[in-house]
Amino acid sequence: MTESSPLPGGPSDLHLRISYADDLRDTPDADTLEQWDVTILHHSRLHEARRCLASPGERATDDCPAYVVGDVAVGSMVFFRVHLDRGRNAYGAMAEESEDLDEIAQVLLDPATGYYTEEAGELLEYSGSALLVMDRVTIQEAWRGQGLGVILAAEAIYRLMPGCRAVACSPELSDLSANRLRDQSEWERVTAKIAKGWERIGFRLYRDNVYLLSPTSLVLEEEQAKLRREFAALGAAWAVQSHK
Repeated sequence: MTESSPLPGGPSDLHLRISYADDLRDTPDADTLEQWDVTILHHSRLHEARRCLASPGERATDDCPAYVVGDVAVGSMVFFRVHLDRGRNAYGAMAEESEDLDEIAQVLLDPATGYYTEEAGELLEYSGSALLVMDRVTIQEAWRGQGLGVILAAEAIYRLMPGCRAVACSPELSDLSANRLRDQSEWERVTAKIAKGWERIGFRLYRDNVYLLSPTSLVLEEEQAKLRREFAALGAAWAVQSHK
């Protein structure tokens, strides 16, 4: 962490809430596609103005009863677990869900069977039949620049990938909510930076901007250990800086 771009809070107080909402639909689509939402939360000390005893214009003291501790969302991720062996044809289900999932399905799946193409299947060791798609990763601007997106995404992937034969993503600017790019060269620079982050945890370009990670690869496990050390170091550095 640098003094020029400090984080707004201690990284050690970040945590993930991973959830799946089952609306109990008895449909082939519901059996094939599962959307898993990940909320990036920061355990923060918040000031509730309505409870503050200070006079208007007065600064609240540290012991003001209006201070409460709670979780604040600072980012989110969206994953899809795609079950290729149940429900409807997974290729069709992904195509109908979104354009992004459609693009991944076109690269990895056979339209006729809804299963991995022969070429993709040859690259992937068997560790289950499902496909995990990392659809979107967003984090508030104040929390960017320290590698937290990659650190937290690696943790989410580790928890969601059991039973999957592959993890796929298509790095795009929406991953980091980038919306102020001035020209094509900057767009390419930011996209390349996003891809480099995902490559660090084991994703490799397969075709047409679709990246694959094999759950059996040792890269994720090895890099995750390094990322956890980096995360701990960020927390320690922030604690020192905040007490200066």
